[in-house]
Amino acid sequence: MSKSYDAILILSFGGPESRDDVIPFLENVLRGKNVPRERLLEVVEHYYLFGGISPINQQNRALIAALTKELETHGPRLPIYWGNRNWQPLLTDTLRQMKNDGVQHAIAFFTSSFSSYSGCRQYRENIVKSQEEVGKGVPTVDKLRSFYNHPRFIEANVDRVQAALRKIPSERHSTTQLVFTAHSIPIAMAEGSDYTTQLREAVRLVTEQVGLPDARLVYQSRSGPPSQPWLQPDVGDYLKSLKERGRYTDVVVVPIGFLSDHMEVLFDLDTEVRDLCNQIGLNMVRAKTVGTHPALVSMIRELLLERVEGHPRRAVGRLGPSVDACPEDCCLLGRQKPPSPAS
Repeated sequence: MSKSYDAILILSFGGPESRDDVIPFLENVLRGKNVPRERLLEVVEHYYLFGGISPINQQNRALIAALTKELETHGPRLPIYWGNRNWQPLLTDTLRQMKNDGVQHAIAFFTSSFSSYSGCRQYRENIVKSQEEVGKGVPTVDKLRSFYNHPRFIEANVDRVQAALRKIPSERHSTTQLVFTAHSIPIAMAEGSDYTTQLREAVRLVTEQVGLPDARLVYQSRSGPPSQPWLQPDVGDYLKSLKERGRYTDVVVVPIGFLSDHMEVLFDLDTEVRDLCNQIGLNMVRAKTVGTHPALVSMIRELLLERVEGHPRRAVGRLGPSVDACPEDCCLLGRQKPPSPAS
């Protein structure tokens, strides 16, 4: 059903943009979590390797610029606002600005491709909390649906993987494996969402179109205590076992779980995993994140048109399009969700 909106809200994680930002940013991220101070200071050093600057904010600016151009050319012409969970521009400040500008009904695009507590429900909780802080006159905010199986999202990822494969001689493609990565999360969190189901489907769809069937989904950037079970296998452990099999010369690492380059991509993949591959003698090519790929930008417009003009809801594969309004039990934290009929 079509609905009238007068603004778009890009909602993202946020990241530091100077050395002075790093510790306050990480304290925001870890607030309320039982993470030792030593672990925080360890991660601080990861950011310092890159001057204290995470690429995520600049990549969000680039995405907003590309989307603005797309909407100016093809419509609908809606103003775009941007708010973050953990760093400036903070969501509460953005909603206050939207209220002052007279915005009444906004539609939000979350920079998270797959459903989980931190990638979906927590953002919705952030919106409610910020709306309460801003108070009377704050705009309503609906969210665009999940898009892990939207044909444009798959197209953008296929193009990135094919570009990476072109860096490997064709005669070695038979000994090349696609290794798709996503952020590991606690198993208890995964059981409350469709995170792994959606990831596996996206990996299957991309792999089918690339035409290189040898692919595996693994996980990265685990941060919890050893006593807490998280999704496995870890990308580093998996690559070691892959090399030990003796038949692989190359891997294309595809960070399908990330829309743009987070620190988890720059440090965990481009630094740590690359160093590991050099040590064990496995050639690694990292596929680019989809970022501002034209297909992704076009997809955001299509998702908007579904809501404002009632355009068809497109999806490929076996699971069909995601729902527009998340159910009450969507992406619960620490409680098992009943199996989805689609899965």
